[in-house]
Amino acid sequence: MKPKKIKVVGVIPARGGSSGVSNKNLRLFSGKPLIAWSILSALESNLDRVIVCTNDLKIGKVAQKYGAEVITEPHELALGTMGIEPVVRYVYEWLLKKENYKADALALLMATSPSRNKFHINDGIDIFKKSRADSVVGVNQTPANHTPYWTLIRSPKGKVTLFDGAPLKKILTRRQDFPKKCYARNDLIYILKPKNLYDKERIDLYGAKVELYETSTLYEMDINTPDEWSDAEIKFKRLLKNKKKPE
Repeated sequence: MKPKKIKVVGVIPARGGSSGVSNKNLRLFSGKPLIAWSILSALESNLDRVIVCTNDLKIGKVAQKYGAEVITEPHELALGTMGIEPVVRYVYEWLLKKENYKADALALLMATSPSRNKFHINDGIDIFKKSRADSVVGVNQTPANHTPYWTLIRSPKGKVTLFDGAPLKKILTRRQDFPKKCYARNDLIYILKPKNLYDKERIDLYGAKVELYETSTLYEMDINTPDEWSDAEIKFKRLLKNKKKPE
């Protein structure tokens, strides 16, 4: 007996405007609007549907031009103080109420990760299915100086210690001696069960059982400032040229 095919819906949140980079989602990035790259990789993947949720008519038109479905985001969800989780839940509920379409899983695809490839999405879906986790989170290993083991803090009284409060003389001198690997979220992919969004304590992407999808740092991008935009575009052009996949 074949296992039941699960319906995975890709959700690309895209608010209009940006405090760091003006009109970020519509600005040309390597020849295409930034949001177009996320749409194109999603459409090439094994996702069942690709939906852009936006409060901006121009973003909606561009998203449709590149092949995505568009759901209009309510004003209260478009506020800068609102997190991303309510937007994902809104898309799930909209499909359920308007189309009687029940997604088994949701793939959150941030438009600020134009380097995302279809294989990132497909790998994430495969891990989600095989692990039976509540969520799969795209990560890459944290550089040594950014781990808690080598992070310093200053107390209210001005004393500098390690992150856990231990004196600096106890710092590990070699990264090879770290007791555990540390990972940073890279926003390439989040895949989650809809039930995670209905936690009684708080709306949550993760759920109880979380699985990690470790990717190459080649694909990590974070575009929130003009400098980050420039750096990301240089890196992206190099990726396009090399067409390199992770080992």
